[in-house]
Amino acid sequence: MSNPIPTRAEALALLKTYNRSESLIKHAFAVEGVMRYMARKYGENEDIWGVVGLIHDLDYEQFPDQHCKKTEVLLRENNWPEDLIRAVISHGWGICTDVEPTTNLEKVLFAIDELTGLVATSALVRPNKSVMDMNAKSVKKKWKDKRFAAGVDRSIIQKGAEMLGVELGDLITDTIMGMREVADEIGLKGDA
Repeated sequence: MSNPIPTRAEALALLKTYNRSESLIKHAFAVEGVMRYMARKYGENEDIWGVVGLIHDLDYEQFPDQHCKKTEVLLRENNWPEDLIRAVISHGWGICTDVEPTTNLEKVLFAIDELTGLVATSALVRPNKSVMDMNAKSVKKKWKDKRFAAGVDRSIIQKGAEMLGVELGDLITDTIMGMREVADEIGLKGDA
């Protein structure tokens, strides 16, 4: 028998044990929101996709040089199911792990992790600082400017879209829609 699926409250408590940075917690909420949105779109378990999104950067604040590897250890110590551990560490494929995303859950996490950062940064430079009335076109404009959100690796997002077999614009739209659902928690509700 495999380990039980952690609840959102358990995942959040674990995240906050290792992360104090407001920006990292907001990033976790953004990724969780998009993962929940995408789970519904794919007809998958929203709670499972949500906790994977919430916990994906568990080790990033305290162990950035061991990213994904330390998360694997921490999740095992907390009796997370192996398939969820694999899903979490697969988002570092080609960067810090050799675990290739194969399931829809893994591919979506890989594709949208960096993209949530680009969407958030794009929203913050808007007059209303909001994702509520934002569209893919405004993010795609920023996409072309390599100096804008320079830390966002666009090749990972592109590769993720290709793995999912979706157009980049559609992936951006889905990411915005998922982030709208958590706009209050991530500070991007603005005045819209």
